[in-house]
Amino acid sequence: MIFYTVLTRVIHFFILRYLAHEYCKVAGNIATIGITDFAQAALGDIVFVDLPEPGDDFEAKDSFGSVESVKAASDVYAPVSGKVTEINESLSDEPGLVNSSAEGDAWFIKLEMSDDSELEGLMNAEQYKEHCEKEAH
Repeated sequence: MIFYTVLTRVIHFFILRYLAHEYCKVAGNIATIGITDFAQAALGDIVFVDLPEPGDDFEAKDSFGSVESVKAASDVYAPVSGKVTEINESLSDEPGLVNSSAEGDAWFIKLEMSDDSELEGLMNAEQYKEHCEKEAH
């Protein structure tokens, strides 16, 4: 008798776009937003993250919070318009998570997008890479 093991892979599809140094991972109509690894490296050790409240509304390019490091403080901007559905509560207790997992576990907010056409005005991964290379020189 032969037994076959079938592996099922769940593949999550998302769109990844950038506004300056904020990333926007979009799945359906939910955008997960945070700062990029490039941004956290430029800021240095993150000591505080200020986030909005769930239910708050933002227009694209509005400041929705801030990040403070040992070197500087910086506003964080919404790449797209929408309503905050969730914030990453762990960042209030562990802001340094941004340094170790900026584009992973250290996302800042989840936003229900009100206009997904705004994604067209954001940078894709290749454009963002070029943007960072220009800033580095």
